[in-house]
Amino acid sequence: MKVFKFGGASLESVERIRQVAQIIQSFPDEKLLIVISAMGKTTNELEKVAQNFYLRKREIAAQLLYNVEQHHLSVAEALLGNRQHPLFTQLQQFFTEAEWTLGEKPLRTYDYYYDQLVGLGELLSTAIVSAYFNTAGVPNTWLDVRDIFRTDDNFRDANIDWAYTQKQVTEKVVPLFSNTNIVIAQGFIGSTDQNESVTLGREGSDYSAAVFANMLDAESQTIWKDVEGLKNADPKLFPNTVNIPEISFGEVIEMAYYGAQVIHPKTIKPLQNKQIPLLVKCFLDKDLPGTVIKETADVKQLPPIIVLKRNQVLITITSKDYSFITEEKISDIYEVFHRLKVKINLMQNGAISFSSCIDNNPEKIELLIKTLHTDFKIAYNEGLELLTVRYYHDGLLQELTNHHTVLLEQRSRVTVQRLLKK
Repeated sequence: MKVFKFGGASLESVERIRQVAQIIQSFPDEKLLIVISAMGKTTNELEKVAQNFYLRKREIAAQLLYNVEQHHLSVAEALLGNRQHPLFTQLQQFFTEAEWTLGEKPLRTYDYYYDQLVGLGELLSTAIVSAYFNTAGVPNTWLDVRDIFRTDDNFRDANIDWAYTQKQVTEKVVPLFSNTNIVIAQGFIGSTDQNESVTLGREGSDYSAAVFANMLDAESQTIWKDVEGLKNADPKLFPNTVNIPEISFGEVIEMAYYGAQVIHPKTIKPLQNKQIPLLVKCFLDKDLPGTVIKETADVKQLPPIIVLKRNQVLITITSKDYSFITEEKISDIYEVFHRLKVKINLMQNGAISFSSCIDNNPEKIELLIKTLHTDFKIAYNEGLELLTVRYYHDGLLQELTNHHTVLLEQRSRVTVQRLLKK
């Protein structure tokens, strides 16, 4: 048993979907659980639907949803040849459910409506890929993961009920492999005990695949990407990146924690707990060696690892009465960040101030300031970048931060972080 995960880039065109089918056909005797993300930039488009709906701009939301619908119908038609296939009825049912949501008044939280609408992307992509595979000689079974993954109601970052979900996997997923060697499921989504759709966090399909790998005791998990393997930096942002042949679970967790977009931060734990190796392979050339992520690897062989997070905000909280920012005060501040679901990417405190670097989410920042302003003076800077370098040297740091002002810096023996303003 192996678990494969294909991301949006591998599905962004009809040609690439056909290429994915060819990859699967090269594993003719394997039992494969395949986790699939939304096609291309569909998640981004559905986020716009959710935003406009919540702002009560229903006509705009409906038009954006219609655009998503037409794109998926045209892809399905190109793959299947006509619109008589039962797939088109299934797709219409998905869009009807989304239209029902748009017909409601937004009386619940934005995160709730986000999950009801944005999770649509994975349902559409998996249904299309499954139907195409069956017609292309790759027999498979389609699975609605919302019937398997039980979660809490922490919308947009739901937590899996492991005991219940394991029971569902054992009773409902494992038997499917007696019918076909291939089962196709969605990443990123699940369901509460009230049958409300949830998402597991942005880019959560890697994590979905890891949960399946853990519960199925898989031989390995493979993430198929449009790069030759795990790089030491994002090649879209930095020239001269190099491939990393092997790396440890711990190092990848560090990279994900600091903001690298290669692998979802939650992905590693379910794999490490059962010593299941994670492979990063290139769907453009499946014969390239890629990267192996496992329990141990030689750190001496690693190049400097560079992570850049853009669109950051530095918030500095200063006590109005000049009282010290003690452990008790920090605990109170932390409680506010936790309650408002604001993740701190970097922090530093002085005698009477506490500074934190966070992602620029205007709604959450507004709530944060409103909550804290009674006891603190608040200042903030926008448009910043957070640079993290592991296994750094000063010459590289100088090269990477030329023409920037360093607003804040932290160093350890192997890692340096700089908050930069151009």
